[in-house]
Amino acid sequence: MSHERPHVETPPLSTPDEGEIRARRSPRHTHQEEHDDPPPETGGYAVWILAAGMLVLALARPRLTALLDDHEAVQAWLTVFVSIALQALPFLVLGVALSAAVAVLVPPEALSRWLPKNPAVAVPVAGLSGMALPGCECASVPIAGALVSRGIQPAVALTFLLAAPAINPIVLASTAVAFAGDWRVVLARFLASLVTAIVVGWIWLRLGKDSVIRMPRRARSDGSRLARFVDEVSHDVLHAGGYLVVGAAVAATVNVVVPRAWIDTLAGNLLVSIIVLAVFAVIVAICSEADAFVAASMSAFPLTARLVFMVVGPVLDVKLFALQVATFGRRFAMVFAPLTFVVAVLVGAVTGMVLL
Repeated sequence: MSHERPHVETPPLSTPDEGEIRARRSPRHTHQEEHDDPPPETGGYAVWILAAGMLVLALARPRLTALLDDHEAVQAWLTVFVSIALQALPFLVLGVALSAAVAVLVPPEALSRWLPKNPAVAVPVAGLSGMALPGCECASVPIAGALVSRGIQPAVALTFLLAAPAINPIVLASTAVAFAGDWRVVLARFLASLVTAIVVGWIWLRLGKDSVIRMPRRARSDGSRLARFVDEVSHDVLHAGGYLVVGAAVAATVNVVVPRAWIDTLAGNLLVSIIVLAVFAVIVAICSEADAFVAASMSAFPLTARLVFMVVGPVLDVKLFALQVATFGRRFAMVFAPLTFVVAVLVGAVTGMVLL
């Protein structure tokens, strides 16, 4: 007798395609590519800033209590604060409006048509084009990101990023008003800011660090140009206005709260005063259209140190660092920020010692 096994039809085995095999082999790699450099969480920065502010208030409580009882000191603080804020506000609003118009109306391809093919020559051309396309530092970062995403050499786009908020006509006009028409300061700021942007661009071109740039995928905003313009202006005025208020308050507090002997000690040493005001520019994060008024109010410091403050602020501060992380990636910002700071301090100091 034959004992044949019953025939049972089994379903055909499905073979995974090539895409599934790659996904199974390297799931971590795929996830890392999609989320390589997520935008920074601003909540963590806010907690640390709040904690630092509370610590400063706690340490300065005796001094603040004595000053609050002194009506003349309170009046002096209010006078400095209001004068800085009111003088700077028109330039800030005008600068934000022009910046929004550039971001909405001027396509990034327009700059690429003006640039030479040689990157080494295109770097200074991009720096000078910052005068024709004015914009605050908050708008220059996304514009530079759009240029890189459209194939512009990163060193060229970064030069424009640094130059546009520092040498545009609104910033130069506000500097002239803040320093009572002293054109030495205006010329020194223009030359130091332009040279800083060009030198950083050339160094970046020489370093060949384009591989650290990680451009995130961004959804394009819909809506009419007018709606986008209104949205840009309303957002930037509130954003930059908040930093202006904080900067004016800090400058007024320094003028009133900090003992004059301390300021005289810091201001008496040129090197120390340059470092102090350079770090102060990074922390206080004032919009470039308004920082000249804060610099002019710190009359105890040498002009060279105040020039460094105006050169460093538009190219590097805490909000710009966060924007650069969100636009180009964390690895980029960790390389680009120290490079920009060192070049800005050195160029600003040398320019101030020569021209001022």
